[in-house]
Amino acid sequence: MYNNNIFKNQPEVEGVICFMKEEHNSLEVVPHVELEKYLGKWYEIAHLPFRFEDDCTDITATYSMSEDGNISVLNECLKRGKLKKAKGKAKVVDKNTGAKLKVTFFWPFSADYWIIDLGKDYDYAVVGTPNRKYLWILSRMPQMDDELFSRIIESVKSKGFDVSKLIKTSHK
Repeated sequence: MYNNNIFKNQPEVEGVICFMKEEHNSLEVVPHVELEKYLGKWYEIAHLPFRFEDDCTDITATYSMSEDGNISVLNECLKRGKLKKAKGKAKVVDKNTGAKLKVTFFWPFSADYWIIDLGKDYDYAVVGTPNRKYLWILSRMPQMDDELFSRIIESVKSKGFDVSKLIKTSHK
């Protein structure tokens, strides 16, 4: 155990300690992802704050297989009426489940992309990061049934995500 008081007024040290502490909390992923079924277009239903998506509507993510065996990622949204795009690559890092990926939009930086819930027909997916800072609720359709959305909210809340900060995405 450490004493928080010795790091008082040293936010950079506190942040490192918090980051280290959060990483020790495991986040369970789905037991298996069939990548071919996961590929395609997803509509974002809600997310935790993420700078790329500030002031965005009609947010989608499209995944396709690239020639090098990785996954091509195309994130799109409307921001003040203009189409905004971000292209990236994803790589499966957990071959046992296929549910843990690393996504890169700006090399050499990558981020965790863990599939923590998935509809049996791949009609919805919930993606989060192990530090629980980021979360995306995705659907194959622009709208999601309220009952399913409520069940997902309760599930991610029980996994330690701060659902009070969740932002619902509007689609036209």
